Amino acid sequence: MLHKIITIRTVFFVLFFAFGAASLGLSVLCEDLYQYFQSRQLARAARQSLEKLKALNDDYNMLLSQLAEDPNLIKRLAPAAIGNEQSDPNTVYPRATARQLAAARRALTDPNQQAEEPVIPGWLSRCGEPHKRLALFISGIALILISFICFRPAARTV
Repeated sequence: MLHKIITIRTVFFVLFFAFGAASLGLSVLCEDLYQYFQSRQLARAARQSLEKLKALNDDYNMLLSQLAEDPNLIKRLAPAAIGNEQSDPNTVYPRATARQLAAARRALTDPNQQAEEPVIPGWLSRCGEPHKRLALFISGIALILISFICFRPAARTV
């Protein structure tokens, strides 16, 4: 019977102390966690823009190599890039409407870019509020004190 009581007291001590220490640690380290998540998001954004720049570089290098191989390519690309009118009477040149250009732009944009995860998790932004941080700190201290006062080893009477 005494062994069961000691085991139960030990379990309660560990639980109260663990929750108190976690609450106390979260209230103290909240600013550092906030900065960590912000820097992680900034690193992800920088990595994505670096990959976009690499893809653009590859596209331009391919275009430059095609220009070096085929000198007539400039004559075909210049009117589209500069916007000059074509003067060949036997060729039909279609014009894109603004709606078609907008649809093409939406199709070319990365759909994952719009569905990014939030920079800071919701639980961290709630814990970062000053009055809630103070409540976490006080509750953590209270749980640790309760664990030491109420669930300490019983004094042996011989």
